Amino acid sequence: MNDLLELALAAHGGLARWQSFSKARAQVAIGGAIWDYKQQPGLLRDISWEAELQRQRVTCTPFDGPGRHSCFTPERIIIAEDNGELIASRNAPRLHFAGHTQASAWDKLDVVYFSSYALWQYLCAPFLYAAPGFVTEEIAPWEENGETWRRLKITFPAEGAWHHREQVSCYGADGLLRRHDYTVDILGGATGANYASGYRDFQGIQVPTTRRIVSYDEAGRSVPEPVLVSIDIADLYFD
Repeated sequence: MNDLLELALAAHGGLARWQSFSKARAQVAIGGAIWDYKQQPGLLRDISWEAELQRQRVTCTPFDGPGRHSCFTPERIIIAEDNGELIASRNAPRLHFAGHTQASAWDKLDVVYFSSYALWQYLCAPFLYAAPGFVTEEIAPWEENGETWRRLKITFPAEGAWHHREQVSCYGADGLLRRHDYTVDILGGATGANYASGYRDFQGIQVPTTRRIVSYDEAGRSVPEPVLVSIDIADLYFD
């Protein structure tokens, strides 16, 4: 493990503390321009979100109206009534994005897939990067907002649902995440600069409660408008 990842793990609460938990529950509001672009606005405006931490499994309530929820794993996604009645499902959901471009419209199951894996990855980082199958290396630093941020390049394993297999995290001198950069395969390679702020201590884990995701240009400079995705965590509890 390289020293930048060790610094980030310690700053966010420590790997041992993280590994003492198996689930997370949160109250989350998710907005931004992407949902209008994809013709699926408002589905994630005020949700209860529950995830397992050792594998990619996420439940969101309500979804698509009161009394309904969504459930995600990389292999299968569903929308169901809370009484168990199945409304819609999709096996091998990533295959549904074949041929999609940035302009392609989504259906509700596409929203379930994208939002679930993305938020799971954001919550579990940087602890996720210490798991088997992840490869990390420190690369050249980045200057922004009058600070020098150390950068960690992460190569994700082939298994699992991710934006892209190579991503880059920027950390401040305190070891906390400032910005996370990636391209999104299922969005036709669209770029994302994911800014993290509003850190709070939840049971010993430091979590950014505010995220604002914009695009970035060929030089890596963020494009401040529009905000593509906004994520605001009101409360969070680990089990």
